[in-house]
Amino acid sequence: MAQVIRDSSATFSVSFDVVVVGGGAAGLVAALRAREAGAEVLVIERDALARGSTALSAGLIPAPATRFQRAAGISDRPEDFAHDIMTKAKGTADSAAVRLLAGIIGPAVEWLADRHGLPFSVVANFTYPGHSSMRMHGLPARSGAELMDHLSAAAERVGVVLLTEAAADALVLDGASRVLGVGVMRPDRSRETIGCGALILACNGYGGNPDLVSRHIPEMAGALYFGHPGNRGDAVLWGEGLGAAVRDLSGYQGHGSVAAPHGILITWATITEGGFQVNANGLRFANEAAGYSEAAASVIAQPGGVAWQIFDARIAAIARQFEDFRTAEAQGAIIAADGLASLAARIQVPPEALEAVACEVDAFKRSAGVDAFGRDWSGSPALAPPYLAVRVRGALFHTQGGLLVDTDARVLRRDGGPFPNLFAAGGAACGVSGGDASGYLSGNGLLTAVGYGFIAGAAAAGLADSQQNVRHESAG
Repeated sequence: MAQVIRDSSATFSVSFDVVVVGGGAAGLVAALRAREAGAEVLVIERDALARGSTALSAGLIPAPATRFQRAAGISDRPEDFAHDIMTKAKGTADSAAVRLLAGIIGPAVEWLADRHGLPFSVVANFTYPGHSSMRMHGLPARSGAELMDHLSAAAERVGVVLLTEAAADALVLDGASRVLGVGVMRPDRSRETIGCGALILACNGYGGNPDLVSRHIPEMAGALYFGHPGNRGDAVLWGEGLGAAVRDLSGYQGHGSVAAPHGILITWATITEGGFQVNANGLRFANEAAGYSEAAASVIAQPGGVAWQIFDARIAAIARQFEDFRTAEAQGAIIAADGLASLAARIQVPPEALEAVACEVDAFKRSAGVDAFGRDWSGSPALAPPYLAVRVRGALFHTQGGLLVDTDARVLRRDGGPFPNLFAAGGAACGVSGGDASGYLSGNGLLTAVGYGFIAGAAAAGLADSQQNVRHESAG
């Protein structure tokens, strides 16, 4: 339970300059940045390994104007990225936060590569929905687990202390709302308290808390949750207890393409490169190109809450750069057939319906037309045998609303002023997707994780260092 304890005389068994709650991408990036600034850093992680929701993703970070893009001949600017974010969110995201993150994420990605050896490259063979440039940066396997392995190894190399199997469940503050430390519970129910000069909340959102999901995003109540079960909304609950400002709690990232029953994320490239979805009756039901986040609710609304993703061998060759897709193939989730009728028989949808839909889609592709759902098919090659299909479910990945932060990622009070030494990053902070799923632009989750983590780590370390200097001067 996320408690807030006010005790100016509290004592602690051990103290660190910077304590980070949460060992996902946001937490480890913040820890690396704070450690680089000379701070003694502790990361508190409830699991045995630092993985978080990042490990369940493709691990792709959107960033403009990077040297990786330039090497691939891609021209891009932070202003263009900011425009894409605001356009997807229909102007409802905080424009200042969008500009801040669009400007800092490129340097953050290059810093991870140059300082910590992460071997990034750009996904250069397709453009994600809503992006005007190819700006998704990932590691060789295009896997979030791979990203977490690299971040964890980097943290260990530089001396970040990682406390695992420890759940931070209480914040201890003084009368001026300065965080003094955190309370931690171990699996055996033993407790300890840890002091800090600054605290960074990197414990993601509330996707793993059914009560909060029902309250803020009722359309996803009871949906498959594909995020980390530890995302219980601690940051939001602590914020409520502290009087912190929150925003866009109805915003979230969904995904309309989780292989069922295998539980493997299927890349949306299977759609953007010319594939489509049909329901159990063999009928299309939405504009798939609008984005994978809003597709979640559309798929959930279909008979049985499932759909079939239809594509071909050309598209599968593009999708194989992603480890998840290769795993799905290895586990038999991808079904192939030489013709549409035989594919329909294998996936048990009416063959005449599937053939009619495929014929209609091909006609729109040939004419570069826009269909009744509003999907523009121009530039999409026609599907060709062999045809492939995968049964998918819609899922909730993570929430996008959260604590409001300033340009240093310090948490803001409801009156607009910052808390003295409390920071938030990743899903704990309010994202840049606005208040519903349709505002989520591909990569917004890792944008705020890496971007705000990069900012918060440096600011928290600087604050902790200045506090130490004050204490030393007072002692002298």
